[in-house]
Amino acid sequence: MQIVLLRVGIDSGSGGIQGPLFKDGAFEFIPIPDKFRDRGVNSMTYGNTGARFGGKLVRYFPDSLKTKIRNQPIHNDPEFKTFTYGDPTPPKRGLRHLKNGDLLVFYSGLSPWPSGGREQLYIIGYFRVLTAGLATDFSHSLLSKHFAKNFHVQHKSVFRRQHSRLVLVKGEPGSRLLAKAHLISSLGRDKNGQPLKVLSPRMRRVFGDWDGHISIQRSSPRWVAPQYSRRAASFVTSLK
Repeated sequence: MQIVLLRVGIDSGSGGIQGPLFKDGAFEFIPIPDKFRDRGVNSMTYGNTGARFGGKLVRYFPDSLKTKIRNQPIHNDPEFKTFTYGDPTPPKRGLRHLKNGDLLVFYSGLSPWPSGGREQLYIIGYFRVLTAGLATDFSHSLLSKHFAKNFHVQHKSVFRRQHSRLVLVKGEPGSRLLAKAHLISSLGRDKNGQPLKVLSPRMRRVFGDWDGHISIQRSSPRWVAPQYSRRAASFVTSLK
């Protein structure tokens, strides 16, 4: 079994905020902005897309950003209704090798809401993989069957531009967006002494430490070493 950790969702560099984390551990998953050809193509915006806990996603932005962001299209990927994920960029290309039964584990930056506070990184969901590959590996009928709700497939202009390099992952039933976020980061330092989010010591015992390369601040996929696969799978699938 292969297990991959992947950072997703809005953050200070893409959207301007962190996702909200509530006192009971529940959270809101907020997608990044849709910037396809600068203006975006999605009819779903922060102002018209419902939040899990009522209202629209725009409610979680500070007043200084609400007017600007209200009509901004969202890049709703991954999506947790039919469990699809897509990405055309080189760092994600390896995800095409995921097989049935593998785990794609999503984590996001969250901070306490409404009080604010230090952002940390949390597991927010996972796919138990049904199938994965390049878009060119799938017939039209399979694309329609498995990926019709995926952002990169449902928008024809996006698909035409990206299809030759687009990686797609489909989750099986039983994949989930968690009810409660699970903390996986602690604060470390980079070689220049600057703050850096790293996999916490406790989580290193679950997922390994990638030969000491423990930073998880950015979104490049982190592949779990085989000797940790069973332990990591048991941990992830126990999360609710």
